[in-house]
Amino acid sequence: MARFIIDRFEAQWAVLETADGKTINYPRNLLPKGAKEGDVFDLNIDMNQKASEERKTNIKGIVDDLKKKDKGGDIQL
Repeated sequence: MARFIIDRFEAQWAVLETADGKTINYPRNLLPKGAKEGDVFDLNIDMNQKASEERKTNIKGIVDDLKKKDKGGDIQL
């Protein structure tokens, strides 16, 4: 988990300060409603294994379909 402080807003960006004093730009519209300068929030990113597997399966299906349609041979430029 990472902790950030909203330092300021610049147009569509929130400038966030990290624990070590560095700043990063974060899309303002992704912050919770009502977030303001000085607010502290924690960011936790979780991997969605099920969605990842579904995506891989979907992409494999698309590639397999393309391979079926490919007549082979070299590309003529």
